[in-house]
This record gives sequence, structure tokens and C-alpha cells, in this order.
Amino acid sequence: MKLFLDTADVAVIKDMLPTGMVDGVTTNPSLIAKSGRNIAEVIAEICALVEGPISAEAVATDFETMVKEGDKLAAIAPNVVVKLPLTWDGLRAARAFADKGVQTNVTLCFSAAQALLAAKAGATYVSPFVGRLDDHGAVGSELLEEIRALYDIHGFETQILAASLRHPAHVTAAALAGSDAATLPADTFKALIKHPLTDRGLDAFLADWGKTGQSIL
Repeated sequence: MKLFLDTADVAVIKDMLPTGMVDGVTTNPSLIAKSGRNIAEVIAEICALVEGPISAEAVATDFETMVKEGDKLAAIAPNVVVKLPLTWDGLRAARAFADKGVQTNVTLCFSAAQALLAAKAGATYVSPFVGRLDDHGAVGSELLEEIRALYDIHGFETQILAASLRHPAHVTAAALAGSDAATLPADTFKALIKHPLTDRGLDAFLADWGKTGQSIL
């Protein structure tokens, strides 16, 4: 499963890149607004840092303007993925981009029926929101399982990009559900490596090694 950083903060991306674990980046209007920077400049800088797919979102709600915005975003760099909302206009735009070879990420997916439409529209990625479903009493990871089964049965090539992942258990559930990718904020990304028994074991090893008085170097 590919791991994407969900951020528009270039400093955060630079901090995480040395791990070798960052396969791509997703951004959205809220993250861009938080950065306080021009969207084109931010996306260009991120694309120069990360070779993988970089999702940049069109903010228009009508088909014609979505396509114009998407064209402008896609022209920034070859690894830009145009992010579109799961609306009729968004799906029309996804089909238009698919027909001309531009990758898309259809976002704000909350049902398997919506994911079916995204796949039929030719979306490269569909982004089901796990955490937000949990907030409303559902089990978000079950949606990932449903979409995986649906796509496998019908041979859809759209990739499942699990989103709204708030803790390591969400990431594990996404992987077990067969998601192709997951996008997560840096704090959640860093939390994946944490376990108290790992820390305790390392402390014990170091204490025992210290007693030997030896040095490997």
C-alpha cells in the first residue's frame, strides 16, 4: 500500500522525505489556506520535491470551470493529479480528464455506490473518508472493504486512496481492507512506528550493551 502525506506544508514534506516512505502527497483547499501561500507555487514546489502523485484540488463546483482549473493545475507538473469532488459535475470532469490522459482523484466518497460512479467516470483514485464516517456512527473501514470487493468483482482499475485517517489503527485497517494507497497527516504517519514495547526493548538492549564496555566502532 502506498503512503501519501496529507499536507501542503513544504517544511513537513522535507522533514518526512528522508524516511523513504513518502510515495506521494495530497492537498486540499483547507490545507492550502492554512499554508497562506499561492496554490500554484505550493504545488510546483511539492512536485519538485516528490516524484510520486501530487493531488491538487479544483475549487469550482461547475463542470466548465472545474475543467479549466484542472487544466491549469495539471500544467504545473506531470505528476499532478487533479482532485475533484464526488458530484455529477465532478464526475463529468473526471471523465473529461480521463479521456485526455490526465490523472484524477475523486474525493469526498462516503458510499460504495459513489465509488462505483467514480470508477465508471475513469477516476485514477477514489478517496473514501474513513474518519468522517466513524464520526457519524458508521465503521469507515467497512466502506473500504466494500469498495475493494466491488472493484475486484468488476475489474475496475480505479485505485482506492483511503483518506481521513486519524490514527495507526485506521492505517492498518486500510491496508487490511486492500486499499491501494492511504493519505495521512504527518503526526499519524510518525505514529505508525510507535509501540511502548519497542521502546522498552531498545532500552533493555542498550543497558545490557553498556555493561559489556565494548564499542562496535
